[in-house]
Amino acid sequence: MITETGKVIALKGNQAWVQTIRTSACQSCAARSGCGQRVLAGATSGRANQVLVLNSVDAVVGDEVTIGIDEQALLGASVIVYAVPLLLMIVGSMLAHQLSGGSDGWSILGAVSGLVAGLFCSRKLQKNKQQQYEPRLLRVNRIVSNTCL
Repeated sequence: MITETGKVIALKGNQAWVQTIRTSACQSCAARSGCGQRVLAGATSGRANQVLVLNSVDAVVGDEVTIGIDEQALLGASVIVYAVPLLLMIVGSMLAHQLSGGSDGWSILGAVSGLVAGLFCSRKLQKNKQQQYEPRLLRVNRIVSNTCL
């Protein structure tokens, strides 16, 4: 499970808006010099991200919470978004190349057609398993104070 902590900033029915800022992991990561996540975090100047999640732990506005997404779901979503369109683009290009007798123009048209078909397939596959790819609210991180009066 990939987790991130955040703060509940608003409630919307049975869902909660959670605000997160992704900076702590980048400082201790060994691959930080070549990582795309760090580049994106730098481009946004550490601005907060907001995620709408199902409020399954009865969090209230102001609570610090932990949200998470399953690694397998993230891997599956990556395959659907990146690999399916790329694979269909290559297949479309090869098929058009073979059918046209080696014409570059038809190969390009086949590649574009395959890419468009791949994007539509990805969208359909994603809609079928949308719940699986959404982050979940795992727990409320209650801070217990040990002050004496």
